[in-house]
Amino acid sequence: MKKSNIKLPLTDAEKQRLKHNRIKLRNITDYAVDELEVILVVSFERAREIYALVEFQSIPSVGIRFAEDLVSLGYYSIDELKGKDGALLTNEFEVLKGYWIDPCVEDQFRLVVYYANTKDSSKNWWNFTDERKKYRVENGYPSNRPTKAWHETLNRP
Repeated sequence: MKKSNIKLPLTDAEKQRLKHNRIKLRNITDYAVDELEVILVVSFERAREIYALVEFQSIPSVGIRFAEDLVSLGYYSIDELKGKDGALLTNEFEVLKGYWIDPCVEDQFRLVVYYANTKDSSKNWWNFTDERKKYRVENGYPSNRPTKAWHETLNRP
């Protein structure tokens, strides 16, 4: 399980409590969520979020931003993604965001579902590009897909 380069949006108090308890970011998943709640003096929901962000980053080519995207959809563990469909997660995520996302994000959804089902860490998101393209040619996108593109939401001068 990849545990290097973990990034977390922690408060100064949370960082201090981890340091005080000699817990490195990569070791957070060695603790149960209710233990983190006590160690960090945070709510159960916050402890669950922190745990999820670290666990999701253990998947090859998944960083903090995509880990946060998974949490925004209500997922807090890799096991919760077992049996899901990367295309359907993409559709749901686009509706949540209100714009259509970069296609490589769908490849990441496909990767995390694959990983949840197989625990095979030999693949990265780009290994799912051909699968996504084939699926979208055959099935297209849902009728409720947002019309604005992700790049139209970027702040540009």
